[in-house]
Parts: sequence; C-alpha cells; structure tokens
Amino acid sequence: MINISSLAGRKTFEHHAAYSGTKFAVHGISETVRWEVAPDNVRVITVSPGAADTELLEHTSQQDIKQGYAEWKSSIGGVISAQDVAKAVIFCYQLPQNVCIREIAIAPTKQQN
Repeated sequence: MINISSLAGRKTFEHHAAYSGTKFAVHGISETVRWEVAPDNVRVITVSPGAADTELLEHTSQQDIKQGYAEWKSSIGGVISAQDVAKAVIFCYQLPQNVCIREIAIAPTKQQN
C-alpha cells in the first residue's frame, strides 16, 4: 500500500491548516495500518513530496497567495515534477517484499522547509 502525503504532514505552514491536517491524517493512518498489517507481510509506504508541480493553487482565488508561492518557487530554483515523485514510488515498490521504506520525503534540493 502506497499513500501519498506531503511534507505538510510533518510540518505546519501558515494558511494551510486544512491541508496540513489532512496530510497529518495520512501519516497517522498509514502508520497505524502498517502496524496492523505488517504481520501479514503487507508493506505500507508513505511518500511525502515537498514543493511539487501540481494543480493545487489553481483552486485558490487569493492572488497574494499565488504570487507569494510563485516568488518562493522561483527563489528555490523550481519544484519537483510528478515524474520525480513517481520514480520515488517505483523505487520503494520495487524493493524486496521483506524491505519496507515506511516513509520517504522528496523535495527540491534548495527547499528548506
């Protein structure tokens, strides 16, 4: 089982209460389910991308938030792609069944938070 969360599931960000809350839930549920199904040799992996190229900001009408994110994204040299995240998922999946990377965090190298 591979669940996609976010670095926001480990660290809170201003103006992101609902988003962070749902991602914290993904982490908690994943860890609990992993604990429950590990005796049956089921792996549960949580992949937590940082700043990634998604459609998330297309759903906000607040231009100041969009502008701030664009400036921040530029300051770190851009974000990771969906393909970068997919490669991390494939890496975890292709490991032997007896190896479980419980959590992997993937982010742009220059992303500090």
